[in-house]
Amino acid sequence: MKTNLDMLNKKIIACKKCPRLVAFKKKISTEKRRQYINETYWGKPITGYGDPKAKILIVGLAPAAHGGTRTGRVFTGDASSTFLFQCLYKAKLCNQPTSVNKNDGLKLYHSYITTVLKCVPPLDKPLPEELQNCSAFFKNEIILLKQLTMIVALGKIAFDACIKFYKQNYKLNNKDFIFSHGKYYPLPDGKTLVGCYHPSPRNVNTGRININKMTNIFIKVKRKLKIN
Repeated sequence: MKTNLDMLNKKIIACKKCPRLVAFKKKISTEKRRQYINETYWGKPITGYGDPKAKILIVGLAPAAHGGTRTGRVFTGDASSTFLFQCLYKAKLCNQPTSVNKNDGLKLYHSYITTVLKCVPPLDKPLPEELQNCSAFFKNEIILLKQLTMIVALGKIAFDACIKFYKQNYKLNNKDFIFSHGKYYPLPDGKTLVGCYHPSPRNVNTGRININKMTNIFIKVKRKLKIN
């Protein structure tokens, strides 16, 4: 039986509202990385995935060019996902420490992962109208995840995108919201936004984030929500 989330995800996958992003996905899927040359890239918008009864929403800015855009699942098949899922597994929010492909058996507990923008943008820099086009999808995800209480934003860009979304849809003074790892901000719809460094190789290699720091973010969120 299809759920409202399933129907939303079908609409996301079919979306072609942004010509620049459609062309960029096609270019990536044709001009593949050497190590993936024999793979068929997903090359379409990426949906969120996870527990439909999630209390925790984990948000990135957009799919990776050779991660989610290749595999068809966000935070799957790249270095950032490798690090992230080691942490989620340690925090007991998923059943395995890897996220390799759509059929790898991964299950999320109490959590749902998505992106503000459903397609990879050139240079990881979406245009305002592209974010606007995707905002309805993001809004519907938040509405349909009826038990959602905490939003964990991975990186300052995703954090700022969440603030912009809430500013456009609710009365919100974004000057009071400054990105900081591990800081909690109450939102006008009763949810809480949590800042978290992005699990990118750059942040990991420079020591800005490590497995303990990121795992502890999720453990503390679980404690606040009284999740075992």
